[in-house]
Amino acid sequence: MYVNIYLLAFTIRLGFAVNNIRSSLAAMPKFCANLSFLFKEKPLLERYAAAKNAGFHCVESGFPFGFTKEQVVDAKNSAGIEQLLINSLTGDVTKGELGFAAIPGKEKEFLHSIKITIDYAKALGAQKIHIMSGKITEGGVTKAHDTAYISNLRNASSLLQQANILGVIEPINRYSIPKYYMNSYEKAIEVIKTINSPNIRLQLDIFHLQLIKGDISHTIDEVKPFIGHVQVAQAPNRGEPDSAGEINYKYVFEALEKSGYNDWIGLEYNPINDTVNGLKWVKDFGFSL
Repeated sequence: MYVNIYLLAFTIRLGFAVNNIRSSLAAMPKFCANLSFLFKEKPLLERYAAAKNAGFHCVESGFPFGFTKEQVVDAKNSAGIEQLLINSLTGDVTKGELGFAAIPGKEKEFLHSIKITIDYAKALGAQKIHIMSGKITEGGVTKAHDTAYISNLRNASSLLQQANILGVIEPINRYSIPKYYMNSYEKAIEVIKTINSPNIRLQLDIFHLQLIKGDISHTIDEVKPFIGHVQVAQAPNRGEPDSAGEINYKYVFEALEKSGYNDWIGLEYNPINDTVNGLKWVKDFGFSL
């Protein structure tokens, strides 16, 4: 009888311990390496294997200019790693093009860019596409820009729905990219509500949020129903989350957890030195890759 009581007590304690471990693991952030920022010590296609060797299970990237779809897919598959997100084809960056979604008269270019990006995303198994809005190079934002943006995103949402891919729009701060059309969280949420499609959501980059408006805690709480992806970097210099700067990332990760976000978090920062050595912050924060 006493043995059974002790066994029962041990089983209960073990159950509590297992549940605590499960809860801890469930709350653990999942980090995704942005290959356009991390592992720049290597050429782009070699960064897939570098990310895998560093312990990552998932990557994201900008559009892989200069490489065929087959080359990129082979690099990803050879590394044995998942690709979560890819940026839309931006156009000629040497001419200042950073997407076409909000550029009147560029509707054909936008549709072409989305179709190509979806093709790459499907081949890579990527579940998300960051749709670039473009820069307003002449004058200020007009009603024509707003109209083009809504119309283009509506057309994109239909194509994304057919491909079972999520499109995300990201407010970008004026210091990193001056004159970028989508530079406001209020505007982004208004657009998402107007389009009213499950395939158009918000990309919440905490680095950009801090430089656009700050007020991180309240903003996370306000936009949480619309979040489709999250990225992080320290502000203002875009280094590792533990580098000197304005943002307390231990607090931010807790705030994201409390908001209910449990998807991948993209590491879109510029390592201060070597990428792998810079990843020590993950362990220091009590996390793992």
